[in-house]
Amino acid sequence: MQTRILGKSGLEVSPLGLGCMGLSYGYGPATDRREAVTLIRAAFERGVTFFDTAEAYGPGINEAVVGEALAPVRDQVVIATKFGFKNGVPTDGVDSRPDRIRQVADAALARLGTDRIDLFYQHRVDPAVPMEDVAGTVKDLIQAGKVKHFGLSEAGASSIRAAHAVTPVAAVQSEYSMFWREPEAEILPLLEELGIGFVPFSPLGKGFLTGKLDAQTTFAADDFRSTVPRFAPAALKANMALVDLVGSIAAEKGATPAQVALAWLLAQRPWIVPIPGTTRLDRLEENLGGLDVALTDADLARIAVSLGGITLQGERYAASHQRLINR
Repeated sequence: MQTRILGKSGLEVSPLGLGCMGLSYGYGPATDRREAVTLIRAAFERGVTFFDTAEAYGPGINEAVVGEALAPVRDQVVIATKFGFKNGVPTDGVDSRPDRIRQVADAALARLGTDRIDLFYQHRVDPAVPMEDVAGTVKDLIQAGKVKHFGLSEAGASSIRAAHAVTPVAAVQSEYSMFWREPEAEILPLLEELGIGFVPFSPLGKGFLTGKLDAQTTFAADDFRSTVPRFAPAALKANMALVDLVGSIAAEKGATPAQVALAWLLAQRPWIVPIPGTTRLDRLEENLGGLDVALTDADLARIAVSLGGITLQGERYAASHQRLINR
């Protein structure tokens, strides 16, 4: 498998990573631990070297599973984890006080069973803590050898600039796909300017771009999509034009909609590394097949025109979650 480098950081990873959140958080009951370990190891065996976890995905459970799965190949992979929520629980609000960052780092190292965190993200910006203090704390952790690289998740332009001025930001992680293109306006140009890599989460639009959902789809109460306005029945019905677009391109390419969605992301910049998540081996293999889908300049131009004619309905988060987006 080819590799990509996240910006100017020198952090080299597989062009697709594995988002591990859904193995224990957000999409219903946690996957059996043995099955989760097997899936993560299967990803590595198929060339994936970039694995994304967080204190908040459990909390703590996800890191422990990732650590167990990757222990035999620890020196051959890049593990990203995150700090930034009170008690590791998103609904408790944000907390990026320096003492808390150091505490989370030590706890993550223990749960992961490793001596360093390859990429340590601030999960959400904390408006109560100056970014200079956050970045300075992570800089100290880097100097101590506990962390290799600093990242930000869902951060705005001013936060990214402030952090990067203190210590280099290797990567910014935010939602990005044909289903949510907001980063194109300001974030992608800024990252190009500063030499920072971009790691899109939900690159398949939380499942929407796979073509497996329709206007009649419902979600269980423990599936966070049940609270997302963009997945309400009326919005799902209105947004089917995007599914039709992706599906038509997939048919032309002899690929699946998910593969086209990932190929489109990969074609946007050479320093973009999507992290699709799954709990199933067949979906993992399908996603990796997106690396083999070639979109020509003409394809991309046609997609751009089509996307410009589609107005998507519904907010991407419920109001209760949106309050955590402090940029």
